[in-house]
Amino acid sequence: MDRRDFIASATALTLSSTLFAKSIWNQNTPIKIGIIGLDSTHALAFTRAINKGGNSLYDGFKVVVAYPYGSKTIPLSKERIPKFSEEIQQYGVKLVESISILLEQVDCVLLETNDGNLHLEQALEVIKAKKNLFIDKPIANSYSDAFKIFHAAKENHVPVFSSSALRFIDGISDFDRSKLIGATVYCPAPTEPTHKDLYWYGIHGVEMLFRIMGPDCINVRSFDGIDSTIYIGTWKGGKQASLHGMRKEFEDFGGTIFLENGKKDLGKFTGYEVLLEQILKFFKTGISPVPEKETLGICAFIDAATISKKKGGKEIKLQTHK
Repeated sequence: MDRRDFIASATALTLSSTLFAKSIWNQNTPIKIGIIGLDSTHALAFTRAINKGGNSLYDGFKVVVAYPYGSKTIPLSKERIPKFSEEIQQYGVKLVESISILLEQVDCVLLETNDGNLHLEQALEVIKAKKNLFIDKPIANSYSDAFKIFHAAKENHVPVFSSSALRFIDGISDFDRSKLIGATVYCPAPTEPTHKDLYWYGIHGVEMLFRIMGPDCINVRSFDGIDSTIYIGTWKGGKQASLHGMRKEFEDFGGTIFLENGKKDLGKFTGYEVLLEQILKFFKTGISPVPEKETLGICAFIDAATISKKKGGKEIKLQTHK
């Protein structure tokens, strides 16, 4: 793909959430949700919130079916899947043996598989069935796979949305962007051998950084310490922002936005409800609250940060086409 073709394709992808929005909010019966992957705590948290009722925001939705896998190789996933499979059935969710069977019974899909390496294959099956699709973090384990997901979504006129709940943390968007100087954020960032560095858990911090700074990061440097790594990105126009990824026994999220007229500290992470509200709104309207360009920028950042880390902190330019 040459640069002209890439720019045209990227422009089409940016527009796709509007042009190809598919509303399914015209039914008298609940919107039926299927879950792929019972190796994420989000799968249980979302199901519990939706199916227990008592919150008008979740009226009109029901999680009806789940396909448990999910990774069959990552130790954490192998441990969780049997336990979560048993627990989710308490909320009236039926287990099925394949994604194809699941897709016959639902209107939209929560792809909750912990293993980002499986997301392209699983997402393509959902997209071909033309179901509105939310992909939990990470959208994939590479920019290349993420781009293929969005390209397939455009080709099939299917809305796709991916995000971390930390994108919606208190205070992260209500500031005067014209006064923005930079930012620093911090988060837990344990790693998993099957994933590139920040794709496993540190992606929460990258999401926060991009929500503040925007999609146009141009390069990144990674500085590895004993129990943490600092990532410094430079955005278009020369503004910089950093992520402090903590490796051991650290559970907090936060940060500071630096402005010409002072600073703004971010609020605390208070749970998944803000993300679930965005997901259900997306399922209704087919319009993603996160531009594809920004999600792809996050993937390009992580790919470049991984290379920088391997090269001892060398500045690496983000590559936004393959």
